[in-house]
Amino acid sequence: MGTHRVTTLVAAPPERVFAAWTDLDRFPEWIGGVTRVTDRVGSTDQVGSRYTVWFGRMASPTEILAVTRPWHIRTRFGNAILKGESDVRFAAEGGGTRIRQEFVTRGFISAIFGRLFAMGSYRGSFQGELETFRKLVERDASGPG
Repeated sequence: MGTHRVTTLVAAPPERVFAAWTDLDRFPEWIGGVTRVTDRVGSTDQVGSRYTVWFGRMASPTEILAVTRPWHIRTRFGNAILKGESDVRFAAEGGGTRIRQEFVTRGFISAIFGRLFAMGSYRGSFQGELETFRKLVERDASGPG
């Protein structure tokens, strides 16, 4: 088991950041390798809701374990390479939103891949994906709406 933490500050309010984070259709825009999301059951702001994230032909079933809109979401995810839980906190800070994400991996293989994804800020790393998300939300926030 491994624990990895990443953080960033987004120049947008918590409600807008949370809405973007839970927009399953936008996952391919910021989560490396995601090709689609299927098997949606429930809403992303309800505990017990489920969906499957696809990385090519590899499925990652995901369940929402805890959620408080727009401040917190915790999910359990898993596939052959990476499985565990993601706990994300959103806090108002300065005129924006501080995102703090913690990944806890389960299993030996997941611990290895989790460590690889936790190293550096390359696209596809945990920090790289978070920074891609930040840019996406900030770009959207500067436009209409």
